[in-house]
Amino acid sequence: MNNRQIFLQNIAQTSDFPLMLEINHAKGVYMYEKSGKSYIDMISGIGVSSLGHCHPKVVKSVQKQAETYMHLMVYGEFVQSPQVEFAKSLVKTLPKHLQSTYLVNSGSEAVEGALKLAKRYTGRKEMISCIDAYHGSTHGALSVGGDEELKANYRPLLPHVSHIRFNNVDDLGQITTKTACIIIETIQGEAGVILPQNDYLKSVRERCNETGTLLILDEVQTGAGRTGKFWAFEHYGITPDIIVTAKGIGGGMPIGAFISSNEIMNVLKDNPILGHITTFGGHPVSAAAAHTCVEELINTSLIEEVEEKAELIKSLLVKHPAVKSIRNKGLLMAVQFDSFEQNKKIIDKAIELGLLSDWFLYCDDSLRIAPPLIITKEEIKIACKIILDAIDKIE
Repeated sequence: MNNRQIFLQNIAQTSDFPLMLEINHAKGVYMYEKSGKSYIDMISGIGVSSLGHCHPKVVKSVQKQAETYMHLMVYGEFVQSPQVEFAKSLVKTLPKHLQSTYLVNSGSEAVEGALKLAKRYTGRKEMISCIDAYHGSTHGALSVGGDEELKANYRPLLPHVSHIRFNNVDDLGQITTKTACIIIETIQGEAGVILPQNDYLKSVRERCNETGTLLILDEVQTGAGRTGKFWAFEHYGITPDIIVTAKGIGGGMPIGAFISSNEIMNVLKDNPILGHITTFGGHPVSAAAAHTCVEELINTSLIEEVEEKAELIKSLLVKHPAVKSIRNKGLLMAVQFDSFEQNKKIIDKAIELGLLSDWFLYCDDSLRIAPPLIITKEEIKIACKIILDAIDKIE
């Protein structure tokens, strides 16, 4: 059997219509099939490859660490240099009270840890999230997700979870002294890049302060420079009690973290001991890659260039009459069309023409654009020409 047949027979499937691209290698913003056909990656592996594919500094870090040591011991027992260096770099990007990082393997696992931490610290049971939120697909993360279609067949999920409307201050009264936490995306991603309006996040922060509720910001998609600042919350004049990150901080390697103050995080140490455990969390090779990625983002102009690159993409695409609107914060962008059917045809045609994009889970009439931050202006022009050609061909 060839690889495609083995893929369908031996690799668990997530849908009846996988893309089935067979990538041989990748470099920068391009992925290549064995035949040599190239694809511009305009979604960064869904927000992961912030430095592009096989960034030479990340590759060198991975190789060096793999030759030094890989897994030694479950998380939290040994002093491992890659974890220490990564945590130090990550904390440099955050307000002073967010100095304790718990390293895990993914965004979903980071959300799980953050929810447990909030319940343990406050001694409360109730949790709140937003309608159309996406926080992952494990049981706890799914429980605070905001779309019933994804959850219905997996109930019962966590109890004492309620949902409010994003950007609706009237709903904030549901946050009470019984609420352990509200978990909220700084910018709603899978809802189609929905930005907070009219100081909404400040109102959330104020209500949390009034009720002693912990504010968890999910920056899995919006962190690591994606919006033009290292963290999206920096645009809105607030700080969280706990922040959740993954995806773009890893340089292409699997890693995540939930971060809080020492005071809050210390409750995981006792009653019970080992209140949260992970075997592979902060894997040395992943941590080395993530450290390099964060340092590259801090020490180069990539984040400063985000807004200019985003404006170029908007200026090239918005002129097409089929484009109804473009919503964005930096290089997290949603290009809206009339319908899912039209959007899907454009996505499929763009793949034929050598560009990879997709739609949003809860906003299927919009095209996702979230390229590697290293994308050049010339590559942007090539990518936008492919998208415009795809629109014209399906029209």
